[in-house]
Amino acid sequence: MPDHIKFFESLSGAGKAIAVLTSGGDAQGMNAAVRAVVRMGIYVGAKVYFIHEGYQGMVDGGDNIKEATWEGVSSMLQVGGTVIGSARCKEFRTHEGRLKAAHNLVQRGITNLCVIGGDGSLTGANLFREEWSGLLDELVQQGLIDAEAAKKYYALHIVGMVGSIDNDFCGTDMTIGTDSALHRIIEVVDAIMTTAQSHQRTFVLEVMGRHCGYLALVSALACGADWVLIPEMPPEDGWEEQMCQKLSETRSRGSRLNIIIVAEGAIDRHGKAITSSVVKDLVVRCLGFDTRVTILGHVQRGGTPSAFDRILASRMGVEAVLALLETTANTPACVVSLCGNQSVRLPLMECVQMTQEVQKAMDEKKFEEAVKLRGRSFENNLKTYKLLAHRKPESELPHSSFNVAVLNVGAPAAGMNAAVRSAVRVGITEGHKMFAVNDGFEGFYKGQIKEIKWGDVGGWTGQGGSLLGTKRTLPAKHTEKIAEQMRKHNINALLVIGGFEAYLGLMDLLAARGKYDEFCVPMVMVPATVSNNVPGSDFSIGADTALNAITNTCDRIKQSASGTKRRVFIIETMGGYCGYLATVGGLAAGADAAYIYEEPFDIRDLQANVEHLTEKMKTSIQRGLVLRNENSSENYTTDFIYQLYSEEGKGVFDCRKNVLGHMQQGGAPSPFDRNFGTKISAKAMQWISKKLKETYRQDEGRVFANTEDSACLLGMRRRALIFQPVVQLKDETDFVHRIPKEQWWLKLRPLMKILAKYKTSYDVSDAGQLEHVERNRPKETDASAI
Repeated sequence: MPDHIKFFESLSGAGKAIAVLTSGGDAQGMNAAVRAVVRMGIYVGAKVYFIHEGYQGMVDGGDNIKEATWEGVSSMLQVGGTVIGSARCKEFRTHEGRLKAAHNLVQRGITNLCVIGGDGSLTGANLFREEWSGLLDELVQQGLIDAEAAKKYYALHIVGMVGSIDNDFCGTDMTIGTDSALHRIIEVVDAIMTTAQSHQRTFVLEVMGRHCGYLALVSALACGADWVLIPEMPPEDGWEEQMCQKLSETRSRGSRLNIIIVAEGAIDRHGKAITSSVVKDLVVRCLGFDTRVTILGHVQRGGTPSAFDRILASRMGVEAVLALLETTANTPACVVSLCGNQSVRLPLMECVQMTQEVQKAMDEKKFEEAVKLRGRSFENNLKTYKLLAHRKPESELPHSSFNVAVLNVGAPAAGMNAAVRSAVRVGITEGHKMFAVNDGFEGFYKGQIKEIKWGDVGGWTGQGGSLLGTKRTLPAKHTEKIAEQMRKHNINALLVIGGFEAYLGLMDLLAARGKYDEFCVPMVMVPATVSNNVPGSDFSIGADTALNAITNTCDRIKQSASGTKRRVFIIETMGGYCGYLATVGGLAAGADAAYIYEEPFDIRDLQANVEHLTEKMKTSIQRGLVLRNENSSENYTTDFIYQLYSEEGKGVFDCRKNVLGHMQQGGAPSPFDRNFGTKISAKAMQWISKKLKETYRQDEGRVFANTEDSACLLGMRRRALIFQPVVQLKDETDFVHRIPKEQWWLKLRPLMKILAKYKTSYDVSDAGQLEHVERNRPKETDASAI
């Protein structure tokens, strides 16, 4: 076993007591975090306690602090809000309140606290930790505890997880609940768009965010709103006239509706509130448009958590327990957080101070600074929105005289249309003439190419599938005809949006450069496939939507068995030979097992799984869930596994099977896929513009690019969006099974097994390092997935 790999078995929780509480406003995904803390804590041998009703329960004690059991959290994963309750507690803000809380914890031997809440809740926890030894001394003096107890429980360890739908906490890319809140907003916007179109109406939507405009900004980006108002970047004076002009122009181009999104804390440059009713009155007065207001309110906090929030919360919960096991008396209180697709630990007070600095900058009207302090992801969202929403007049556009073609290749994936819209509009803004190729490489060689304008892609972000049309045809046999079409339309650059076929297609075009000069142009690929099997990228457009489809279906399937006898469901997922959907979907749905090609299994493993489920079914757990990737094994088919479980489970549970099929490819794209597609595509187009300038030969009057780095794949790697020459990705690819040789998500498999009560090893080499909050990360390290 390599020396650098460290497993958590060395971290024993025996004799330790961990308490988990949720505080402040609730957020979807909090229950998934609670479940992960309870199960990981019990798994490592610690006693785990629920503290009901947040800090109020800690102060009141009694039945509010109860020991948690494994089975007690078995049906929490899909439930919104927080089942252990949350309350704002004035008493905990007083010294007397904290003294009572300390007494209640010491009585139960609790010295490890996992706090799930916003910055106020986490600041309170840190103050409690700093005062802890003084509080114990007071309790000794009052005769409430003895000196031995004070000595034994001398230090309080705290780990925070940020549960807030506003995503207003600095240091983390995403807080628990944000993605689910975006789902609620986008569901409403998509529904409103149909009625608005019918009546040619303008809708003003007010979303939450008293001090943070993240929800408003990202939902505006995800639905292509005409105007957005956020507290961090108030509009310039005279915005009323500009907005009305923009709305009027949109209508004059044939659009039948307008959408304006307002954060509840939106202000103008002078600090005056801009409410949804102010905006409505303005539109009616200046334009006479039929205008309606919709205030979303607490709908955004409700409902079932998204797949992203369940996975995020489960990873954070496990990481929080590991952090508590590794902490010492001198370790500062930390927050477990997400950066890119990696969990990190950051000093709690550094994050809190930076979050408070944002508010201070806004109070002092230093709005540019406030946006920067929010982080690179927020800043990028704002830049991308401005780039796509506001069309510059023809006179202000640079005239590059370059023609850029965009096409979809492979199977359809939700979010492809958002990526095309983004590419077209950024390309036009950069001064290029944009061409759309229908039906992938097949349409390319048949000449199905036409110019695409700004208005042609209006309303595309929320559309599922591929509006351009997409085929799996590879270009190798048709390079001559494709070269002819490129010559005919004078195509100077290519943007290919697609899955593994797009990757192979780009390599075919690269190989044909020696024969055809037409292919010596900048070419870039953006990964879009539900299978998430493209080398060079941890995420693909479409995979998040598919995960949500799997998770929602699994929830319904499990619910169908409630109140009946014990039942196990065998569910087959897509993915080719890539087990991403089965594994991550399994983690999000609370599966007992997930069979994949990358982790070979035999009859002994299947037998062990059946026995494990049989044992679980003898307790209070009534339902089991087993996922199988479609190509996980040639012989252990879904039918075989179903029959095996049915036979072996006789008398204990019965079995049902489901093949999810193409429903994983359909549906409206999730907010994550809309934004990931929009931002990654915008970045790809900016790269194309840069390469076109670099490779343009003035003397010959043409673009000539034949270096390795002129044909790239833009992918997300760990914490960064990076361009990688496709040639260099060859060695990382298993071409037979169409998967990357190394896949980051395989590290999540032990986590799924632990939460399903299997004994396993969990690599924690990446964990354990306390990092520091970076104020302004350099551009290339911005993951900016959402």
